[in-house]
Amino acid sequence: MITVRGCAFPTHLLYDVKNHVWYERLGDGSFRVGMDAVAVALAGDILAFTPRRVGRQVESGKACAVVESGKWVGPARIAFDGVVQAVNDAMIDNPSLANDDPYGKGYMLIARAADDAPVAGLVSGNELADAYEAWMAGADFAGCGAGD
Repeated sequence: MITVRGCAFPTHLLYDVKNHVWYERLGDGSFRVGMDAVAVALAGDILAFTPRRVGRQVESGKACAVVESGKWVGPARIAFDGVVQAVNDAMIDNPSLANDDPYGKGYMLIARAADDAPVAGLVSGNELADAYEAWMAGADFAGCGAGD
């Protein structure tokens, strides 16, 4: 686990720092997708979650879901072209799962990438802390839990 300004980032995941989304490569070549700790901290209490339906195409940089909180309504953007294979029904029924367990029960969906190189531009490992620290500094983001 890497922690940056109080925000936790499991090291086995890949991250889209700009869009605050994490990706977990699954054994069948698909990816579990969720909001990272920064997204959850920025959003506050998640009130609604509406993913793209199973079988729908998703485009790189476009919404794979819409997330609504008391502070914000907007898209969760996916990092690759592909198709939605499954959605987290528990998250639809109880959106606060993202607040309670963003890297576990609060994942958004599972998607299969259209090509073999969907992870271009995602960071992990040693690059992770530097990338998030740079984003936080540029966005004047104090950190997770800083505004509570």
